[in-house]
Amino acid sequence: MKLRIVPMTAEHLPAVAALEKICFPADPWSNELFREALENPSVAVLLAQRADGAILGYAVLSAVLDEGNLDNIAVAPDARRQGVGEALLRTLTGFGREHLSCLMLEVRASNTPAIALYEKHGFQAVGRRKNYYDAPKEDAVLMTLTF
Repeated sequence: MKLRIVPMTAEHLPAVAALEKICFPADPWSNELFREALENPSVAVLLAQRADGAILGYAVLSAVLDEGNLDNIAVAPDARRQGVGEALLRTLTGFGREHLSCLMLEVRASNTPAIALYEKHGFQAVGRRKNYYDAPKEDAVLMTLTF
């Protein structure tokens, strides 16, 4: 699949918010949360887009000093297993290698495809957060990638 990774702007907000509700219907980020991320210089929001501008996925990375956290990553259901998540993750880990000492993330314990993708990119499970997710109650696997 041909795609490009671009920074999110405010004009993308409605499409990203709609995709967020599809990917995370139980607990989606609000428009305000995305807007705050766009306005925060310590946060990067990247989009994966087709040539026609359709948004296939997005990722949110926040940084504090030399540590990064992958706050959110989502891929449209019809674009999954086509390299979209991989392209977003490759871009973020490339940035991490150049500017950070590590990247961290939490992922639902039941999300085995995402865990496999993160492990493929060198992330290692370092712990669990009990009942991290509210709806439904579920543990999160804490993963980290050290550079």
